[in-house]
Amino acid sequence: MNEKEQEDPRSNERDELAQLNRLAEAAKPTFWGYLGCELVHAEPGKCGISLQVRPEHLNLAHIVHGGVLASLLDNAMGLVVIMECPGEKTVTTQLNVHYLQSTGIGEIRCEAVLIHKSRRTLTLQGSIVDNKGELLAWGSGTFRRVT
Repeated sequence: MNEKEQEDPRSNERDELAQLNRLAEAAKPTFWGYLGCELVHAEPGKCGISLQVRPEHLNLAHIVHGGVLASLLDNAMGLVVIMECPGEKTVTTQLNVHYLQSTGIGEIRCEAVLIHKSRRTLTLQGSIVDNKGELLAWGSGTFRRVT
């Protein structure tokens, strides 16, 4: 057996997770951190993030502001894009959000998954649920590689 055959197959997963944790740490001083996003899980083509809703995330009706939900979808989908295009610059070119239910203070979670990838664009979908598993919003996004 050569050296590569003796490697632990989980080492790549640990390396990817360590890289994602470094990325999440580096993002703390950005809008990601300002919003309060936390990485829950990530694997090729999908990821999950969470947000502990605070009073500043609410609108005057005391429910989570739609812009917070849109930002959560954009952040989760963007993270998948970063994993799919390491070292490349990408931008959101389209974000479509369907608001289904409202919620207040508590944890919300967003799952994003890659559904199509071409040479220049990536298309994803995402969903946001509350701590009871109720679907709050779902959306789709298109991201473009910038040269």
